Parts: sequence; C-alpha cells; structure tokens
Amino acid sequence: MDSAILLKMLFSVTGGLGIFMLGMKHMSDGLQATAGNRLRRMISLVTANRFVAVGLGTFVTCIVQSSSVTTVMCVGFVNSGFMTLNQAIGVTLGANIGTTITGWLLVLKIGKYGLPLLGVAALFYRFLKNERWRYIAMLLMGIGMIFFGLELMKNGFKPIRSMPEFESWFHMFQAENYFGVLKCALVGCILTCIVQSSSATLGITIGLASAGVIPFHSAAALVLGENIGTTITALIASVGTTTNARRAAYAHFIFNVVGVFWITLLFSPAMALLEHFYGLFGINPGLEIIKAGDTIVQATDVVLQNGHEMARVAGELVRVTREYPHVTKGIALVHSTFNIANVLIFLPFTAVLANALKRFVPDRKHKEAPHITQLDIHLIETPFIGIEQSRVEILRMGASCEKMMGKLKTILEDPDGDHDDTIRKLFHREEVLDIIQKEVVHYLTDLLAEEMPHEVVAAGTMQLRMADELESVSDYISSILKLHLRLRKEGLELPEAENKAILSLHDTVAQYMIMANEGYAQRNVDVLSKARTQGDAITHTIREARDAHLSGITAARVSPLVSVMFTNMLNSYRRVKDHLLNFAEALAGQK
Repeated sequence: MDSAILLKMLFSVTGGLGIFMLGMKHMSDGLQATAGNRLRRMISLVTANRFVAVGLGTFVTCIVQSSSVTTVMCVGFVNSGFMTLNQAIGVTLGANIGTTITGWLLVLKIGKYGLPLLGVAALFYRFLKNERWRYIAMLLMGIGMIFFGLELMKNGFKPIRSMPEFESWFHMFQAENYFGVLKCALVGCILTCIVQSSSATLGITIGLASAGVIPFHSAAALVLGENIGTTITALIASVGTTTNARRAAYAHFIFNVVGVFWITLLFSPAMALLEHFYGLFGINPGLEIIKAGDTIVQATDVVLQNGHEMARVAGELVRVTREYPHVTKGIALVHSTFNIANVLIFLPFTAVLANALKRFVPDRKHKEAPHITQLDIHLIETPFIGIEQSRVEILRMGASCEKMMGKLKTILEDPDGDHDDTIRKLFHREEVLDIIQKEVVHYLTDLLAEEMPHEVVAAGTMQLRMADELESVSDYISSILKLHLRLRKEGLELPEAENKAILSLHDTVAQYMIMANEGYAQRNVDVLSKARTQGDAITHTIREARDAHLSGITAARVSPLVSVMFTNMLNSYRRVKDHLLNFAEALAGQK
C-alpha cells in the first residue's frame, strides 16, 4: 500500500468533510437570516393539527439543515410546556422529510463550480455592507463549500478502487442479503452518531458511491442507518428533562427504528420497485460509465497498471475514469421516498404512539411541573430557534406573574382564612422567577456574544429588558404580600374604604398585566399606546386613593403603621404598573 497515496486520500477526505460541514453551517446561517422572521412566527403558531405540525417540521428542518436541531427544539419546547407531546411528534415526523433536502441539493450538477462559487460569494460577503445581502452571500458561500467539500471527498475516495486491502474491507459491507443490509445500516447509524450530523454522513455516502467504492444498494442501506443515528442528539438532550420531553425524544427514536426495521425486511423488493419507478424517468442509479479520456470503454478492456486503471484507445494506454451519473439522484430519491413513506404510514397513528408512550413511560408519582428553564446552549448554533426558545421563557415569566397576582388576590380577599400553602407557593414562585431571569440573562449573553443578524440582536436585547422588568414585577407582588402579612402579624387590618380601594386597584393592575402579556404573545407592538393610556389611569387612581386616605386620617383614628402599610401597598402597585409599562415599551422597540 502506497503511504503517500493513503496520506493524500486521508487529507482530501478529511478536508472535504470539514469544508462540507462548515458549508452546511454557513448555508443554514444564511437561510435562517433571510427567512428568520417567517421561521420564528411559524414556530410560535404550531397547532394540534398533525398536518400543520408535519409541515412546520419540514420547513424548519429545510431552513436549519438539521433534523437533530428540530427534534432538540421539540424536546426543549415540550419540556417548557410550550408544545404538547402530540404536536412534538408531528413536528419530528416533518423533520425526517425536511432532512432529505440535503440530498436533493447535492443532485445539482455544480460540483466543479463549487470553488469559484465559494470564492465569489466570499468576496461579496467580505465587502457588502447591507446585512441582508451579506447573509445571502453567506448562503451562497455555504453552498459553494458544500459542493467543493463533496468534490474533495469524491476525489479522495477514488484511489480506494486501486487498493485491494480497502476494496476487500468495503466488500464486507454489501447489501446483497438481509444481514448485509443490517450491517450497512449499522455502519450508517454508528457513523452518524460519531459525527452528529446525518447530512455529513449523507455526504460521505454520496462521495463513496460517486467514486464507485460502494454500490448503490449499499449506499441506500447506509442511508437507512443514518436515520437511526440522527436520533441520538435528541435522546441526549432529553436526559434530565420532564417525562413528556423524554417521550418526545423516544417518539423520534421509535419512529425511525420501526421505519428502518420494516424497510430492511422488504429491502430487495422495495429497491427493485423503486428502481423500476426511477427507470420510467430515465434514472438508473446503478449505471456506471467507464471512460478512457473521452472514449467510453467496456469494463473488460480495463487493466490495472502501476496502481491506475488503464484502457487501450487507438493503440495507446489511457487512464480510465468511472462515472456514476445517476447515483446521487438515486440516493436522494431513496432517502426521500423512505422518509415520506414512513411519515404517511405513521401519521394516522400519532395519537396511538403518544398514548403508548404515556403507558410505557409513566408519569412520576409526584406532580411534575415544567422545568424552571430548558434553554439549550446548542440552540445558539441556530439563533432564530434559540431566540424563540428564550421567548417562551419570557412568556412563562409573564404567566407566573399573573398566577402570583391571582394568589395574592385570594389572600387579600379573605385575610382571616388559612392561606399558609398559598403564601408559600407565592414566595416560591417569586424565587423561581429570579432563577429564570438569571438563566435567561446568561443564555442571551452567550447568544449575543456571537456574530448575529440584527433581528436576533434586537430580539435578544428586548428579551433581556423584559426578563428584568418581569422579575421586578414579581418582587413588588411579593412586597405587597409582605406588607399584608406585617399588618396581620401586628393584629391590624386596613379600614373598609382602604381595603376596597386596594382590591379594586389589584383587579385593575392584574388586567393591565394580562394586556401586556397578551401583547407580547401576539407580537402586538401597538399595545404600547393602550398601556400608556391605561397606565395614566392607574396612576390617577392611586393618587386619588392616597389623597382620600390622607384626608381621612384626621377624621378617623388610623394607626400610623396601617397608614404606612397602605401607602406602601399603593406604591408597590404603582411600581408593578411602571415595570409593565417598561415591558410594553421594550415590545415596541423603545429604550
């Protein structure tokens, strides 16, 4: 074995794979930046309709170019309570269709133009000032890197055909029978688990098939295994999450394993049927064209000389090249057909799968709430999904503040009742909000430290401010409760007029909070004008209540402590209103 050839092959394949994977990353970043707003809105509009969920999963995966990211997103959203198990199953089904787009991208006949496309796009990216055009250039640069990397891998694999040791090793993994199919699928699964990217494994598979190292059927079997290997990321992400989140990860794994299982049992007849169908469109994935220079020759005319395949043309030995014009298209067709067929088979049974998972992965004995936060640091690689994940946490913070207001009203309305458990839960929720705010800040700080599109930076900055405002709101709600408890401890209570004023003010501020939270949930920037008008009305109400109280102090004997507690409560409600107004201003993009 020539060590120089082996070293050159290793460098070419390794370098090609690295450039290919970096190209996938740049293409994904460019796609996200140009379609980011639509992507974010689609994620937030996921419904229980399984067809819509499948469409969403397909679209998101086409944009981020990774089914693993989509399924990890589902696990995180289910864990935070934003997405139900049934919705997550639908989205992961769509992710399996979306991931096949990579194969169709590689079908484009621009392999030799990958390097010039990369160079021209890189120049535009370097010198353009407009952000949108720069990200379009990044998208094209990524596509150029993908094809240049694939070309390097294909050229790197070609010497294997002249190395008997390698060729005999690859011959062990031929999909000639059922166990051969299983062996190929296992190799594809392991390889995908190692590189953590089914797209990269697909690129390697196409490179091997295009170089003639493995036949088309073996490549198809490798692709089957890649569908199982890609589930490992979501399984890892589900460790330590809620029961429902683990069920979502298991659903993806079960879907792919069962799909691969039935197709391996029917592999030979299925491939024969597919090849017949492809033949109707003039596609023969197994077609091999052998050329000596520009002349097509027969395999029987090929001889091996000094490690190179040669054929005699016009009395001279000419180096041979082997071409497989339809193999990439055939692999893409197999990948798409397999995943679409699986989705069509499983789609009617998503509810059945969800119920089965609930039975086999039972709920825990204690009541299980969504985790405090599940901001996955891996989503920083897909900022438009990452920023939507942190948005879910802001929505949860707003919902928690509403629940705190509800618990506070229960206590204020019935001061003599037994509210120990409600009081404990309110204070605990305030502590939870402190933790969420810190984790949101930590996550968004890491996110914004990278080079991000302006849209992501603006959304992240807005969320940082919102998290701070809502955490402050929770502090003041807690302060009102402490003031109330201080009165009860001293054996005092508010006069009837003051108590009625506090309860009325509480309801008004609670409605104000709901309005602000709904504005953010609906991305309604116009909520600011309403917030200002209603905020002024709340301020006016507080002043009237304070003035009425002060004017009545002389007429009725009011304890100084009661007076102080009442005015402090009014101030706390005013501060809650102020922070919610700041929240609305952040939503409208005002500083």
